[in-house]
Amino acid sequence: MKISDIDIDATLENIKQLLKEDKAVSPSLRAAINLLLLIIPILMGRVNTNSRNSSKPPSQDPNRVKKSRAKSERKAGGQQGRIGKTLTPVADPDEIKVVKIEHHTLPKGHTYTFKGYESRQVFDIDIRRLVTEYRAEIVENEQGTRFTAPFPQNVRSSVQYGPVLKAHAVYLSLYQLLPYERVREYFEDQLCIPLSVGSLFNFNQEAFEQAEPFEAWVKQRLSQSHCIHADETGINIAGKRHWLHCASNASLTWLAPHTKRGHEAMDEIAILASFKGILCHDHWKPYYHYTQCRHALCNAHHLRELTRAWEQDKQVWAQRMHLLLCKMNEAVKHSGGSLTPEQALGWREAYRDCLKQADIECPPPDETQREGKRGRLKRSSARNLLERLRNFEDDALRFLEDPSVPFTNNQGERDIRMLKVQQKISGCFRSMDGAHIFCRVRSYLSTARKQGVSGSQAMASLFKGEPLAFMTDDIALHQVD
Repeated sequence: MKISDIDIDATLENIKQLLKEDKAVSPSLRAAINLLLLIIPILMGRVNTNSRNSSKPPSQDPNRVKKSRAKSERKAGGQQGRIGKTLTPVADPDEIKVVKIEHHTLPKGHTYTFKGYESRQVFDIDIRRLVTEYRAEIVENEQGTRFTAPFPQNVRSSVQYGPVLKAHAVYLSLYQLLPYERVREYFEDQLCIPLSVGSLFNFNQEAFEQAEPFEAWVKQRLSQSHCIHADETGINIAGKRHWLHCASNASLTWLAPHTKRGHEAMDEIAILASFKGILCHDHWKPYYHYTQCRHALCNAHHLRELTRAWEQDKQVWAQRMHLLLCKMNEAVKHSGGSLTPEQALGWREAYRDCLKQADIECPPPDETQREGKRGRLKRSSARNLLERLRNFEDDALRFLEDPSVPFTNNQGERDIRMLKVQQKISGCFRSMDGAHIFCRVRSYLSTARKQGVSGSQAMASLFKGEPLAFMTDDIALHQVD
């Protein structure tokens, strides 16, 4: 490590040598210097840790500079074969306006006959409220007895909000992550509809209750899937640290808040305990509590740790392993998603050879230096990474032969990302009930999007009590990453 051309590692070694040779240093001063020598590498490691070599997000990189994209030989704009999104004429426009020819502007001395129209369409929106008044007919017989027609079952009050309005409000709140006050202002300013913050919360709670069948459905489908991704992240609930757990794949999403992070929380969520497929994760140890399933490790985490080992610890083997993993990933992509057993064996041998060389450069601690200590001797970060890559080779390289196993756990991280956005916007959840509401409805919307259903359509179906088509069949059960 260097700062202003000063080699920190060499300087620290020099100080240690001088301290060892100088017998005149008092014990108290020697202890203080040793403490400083211990703290400096730790602080330097934090200074040099960023999103490239750790799990820190790019937003926390000091003095972050946006890198310019490398120039490409491709022309600017959409590439050939790309499915673009542009306006196309519709066959049934909502309104037709005929533009007549002003005949006095035409050349005189000619006879003109009608030959049709040239059409152009303008897409616009009409933001307005829609108030429907139900009038129940009243009749009276000759004895003076009155009879009133029954109102529709969903019309219970003299004035109430409709299901489409509720769905739109929940969509803005829980999918677009607008704060309650901004949603309230939107309804008042754009639609001239008074709406209180309390009503918005009630809409969210109603959506939560309506989505209860979805919870049982998605948990069953996830537990029976071939491959799922698992991840967890810290969340703030009422000012206290809690955890959000995620289990998902390309077709399904389930999010759940809990007070704990480990397998006790995962058992209560009731997905992983009965899962027997392939579980992709970032090597958080509690996931290995589930021995009935196979595991696949996130190589994006490995690449970042290898970058740190090369940049900070000058471990050459880490640079070689980084390059090797990237080449493996490219080989899998070029082979259509998986390699033959013979091809995979060749890459595994290269992987093992790299770790053998790493043993020479980064050996384990010297057992003769125990000095009465019990248990496992402390290892460096690079050594811990080396041993993990060796001990969990099958899990790290499972992507080579199984096309359902991705190179990274990015699916789980993407599904959990919007929760972090919500925390940045709102700061926290005020209660555990609010966190449960957010997670269940957000899981429902995320799954709907993965199944090709828009968020607004999914919310409208929820408030109308109409189950979505994908929940009535078993297609999602067989879909994997």
